[in-house]
This record gives sequence, structure tokens and C-alpha cells, in this order.
Amino acid sequence: MRDLGAGFGHLLKGQRWVARHGRSYGFGLVPGLITLVLYVGVLVALALWGEDFVGWATPFADDWSSPWPGLFRGFLTAVLFALALLLAVLTFTAVTLLVGQPFYEALSERVDRDVSPDGTVPRSALPLWRELWISGRDSLRILARAAVWGVLLFALGFIPVVGQTVVPVVGFFVTGFFLTEELAAVALQRRGVELRERLALLRSRRMLVWGFGTPLGVSFLVPFVAVFLMPGAVAGATLLARELLGEETRDGADDRSEDGPADPAVSPGRSPRH
Repeated sequence: MRDLGAGFGHLLKGQRWVARHGRSYGFGLVPGLITLVLYVGVLVALALWGEDFVGWATPFADDWSSPWPGLFRGFLTAVLFALALLLAVLTFTAVTLLVGQPFYEALSERVDRDVSPDGTVPRSALPLWRELWISGRDSLRILARAAVWGVLLFALGFIPVVGQTVVPVVGFFVTGFFLTEELAAVALQRRGVELRERLALLRSRRMLVWGFGTPLGVSFLVPFVAVFLMPGAVAGATLLARELLGEETRDGADDRSEDGPADPAVSPGRSPRH
């Protein structure tokens, strides 16, 4: 239970960190806004034309007697939209991180520098294009896992009683785990930790991961909240990654305003590399 509270503590610390560093927060909002526009467009299109799509995909129901075709297609349309909404929640972080890789990498580096006792920042020796390739590849692997869980939990949701009580709770924990993996990947990939190792690290401290990711996943269900919490979530996940790896972290954070001279670590462009 102590790890559960520690995970939630990292989430709060990350939000406090971006609240004190306005310029980093502003940069961190851009990818989320871009992704939000894309997702809203897809969901609106599904709401407008989902029924037509279901009708086209189920021609065999045309010969059914009324009112069964309408009920059947209405049910499938609702299922399709609910599944799309669930996948949107599960994939929003991965897509946003992929879109905003340079932004979030810079933000994560700034957090590392701020809390490191000696001010050192772990940096990847890989070129930017290679990092983007690895990030995209790993995100697809995580999305595939998340999709399998999403479909499974959706199917289990039809089981009486269990589907309306246990399954939603399990779903929140599953969502929290995958959210944490995607967010912590920004800092862990920069340290050369591969996907398989990342998953093993997270599984070794499940309570810590759930304490961080589950409340975040619940908050992401509220429209537009994910966009505004993403920068702080990346900052908090960087702190969580340091704990997972046993790195020493300085208590407190840099309270200096970012209105002063620009720190190269907060630039949305490519970060310095060895």
C-alpha cells in the first residue's frame, strides 16, 4: 500500500513541477491539443456516420422483420462508439507522446536536471530519427496489447453482475498500467531501457504503477482533461522512472521562473547528444 501512495505522490509532484515552470508547460500542451483535435474529429465522424457504416456492414439484416433490424443495428452502433471511446482513452497517451516526442523529451530532461543531486541529465546517444522509430515501434506494440485487453474487457462486460462491477475496476487498473508505461518510456528510453525491460520494471512495482496511472486514467475520462494533465504526467513519470531505477532524487524542485534566460533543455527541438 505504501507504493500505491508513492505512485500517486509522483503524479502530484509532476503537476506541481509544471505549475512552477510555465514555459515547459506551454510546450507540453501543444502535442495534446493536436491529438485532441484528431480524436474529436474521428469520434464526431463516427457519431454522424456510424449508423450508416453499420447498415452497410450488415446487409443480411435487411430481410429481418421489424423492429429487429433497427434494434440490432442500433445496438451495434452503440457498441462501435463505446469501443472507439475506450480505445481513444487507451491510445491517447501513446499517440500524443509520438506526436510530441521532441517536446516531452525536452521536458523530461529538464525534470531530470532539476531533481538530480549533481545536475546530470541522462541523454540518448541515438539520432532523433532513430529515437522516433523506436518510440513509434514500441507504441504500436503497447497499443496492440492495450487493444487486446480492451476487447477482452468489453466482452466480459456483458457478464451479469461481474461485468458491471469487477470488470470496470480491472479496466481502470489495466488502463493505468499502460498509461504509466507510455509516459515513463520518455525517460526510460532515453536511458537505453528497452520495452521488455520497461515492462519487467513496471511489473516489479505494480502498486507504484497503479498509484500513478490509475487515477490519471480515471481523470482522462473527463473531456479535455488529458490535454492539460499530460505535461505534468510526463514530469511525474520521469520521477517515477528514477525511483524504478534506484536513482537518487533531490527533494524539492527548482522554483526559478522560466521567464529568465532560456534553458536549452526546454527547447522543443532536438536535444543535445553525446
